[in-house]
Amino acid sequence: MDKEVPMSKKGSHKRAKSFEDRRAAKKAAVLRTEKKSRLPLIVILAGAALVVVIALVSLTRMGSEPGTVTSSLQGRGSTDSVAFPVERFRDGKARHYEYKTDNGLTIKYFIIRSSDGVIRAAFDACDVCWPAGKGYYQEGDFMVCRNCSRRFASVLVNEVKGGCNPAPLTRHIVDGKLVIEVKDIVEEGGKYFDFSRRG
Repeated sequence: MDKEVPMSKKGSHKRAKSFEDRRAAKKAAVLRTEKKSRLPLIVILAGAALVVVIALVSLTRMGSEPGTVTSSLQGRGSTDSVAFPVERFRDGKARHYEYKTDNGLTIKYFIIRSSDGVIRAAFDACDVCWPAGKGYYQEGDFMVCRNCSRRFASVLVNEVKGGCNPAPLTRHIVDGKLVIEVKDIVEEGGKYFDFSRRG
């Protein structure tokens, strides 16, 4: 009967160490792979969250309401006027704009193609509610005051003035563009956006 030859402690220790080394290497490879695959996902999620936060902050700052398109663009043209392609307003959605004056006022106005097909412009303020600085938003065929909730039919914008009606802004259509003179924006609109005059 053959005798079992005992394994040397050194050989056994070597094999155990070799097994543990392989196991540790495999574990490290798996963990590294998991970390690598999670990193792009984390970056994508963080980017998406940032976009959502920026969008929410922008909407809050501009005071947008459903059905209102807001923009800080002033249109294109000379320093004497701003001009917008008429096509931009074909969908009947009110678009809000800002004009920043040299003395630091931000004058807000909107342009809308009313239900009768006329492109109209008015300051985002009125004779009554201007101190609140809230302006109007569009709801269907109406512009609604954010301060007092009165509603104004789109066909009356630029036609009726005074009270809580949106203050009219002079505009002209020239060569397929809606043109507004800067002097009209500044001279007429300044009184509605100089909040240092508030009582």
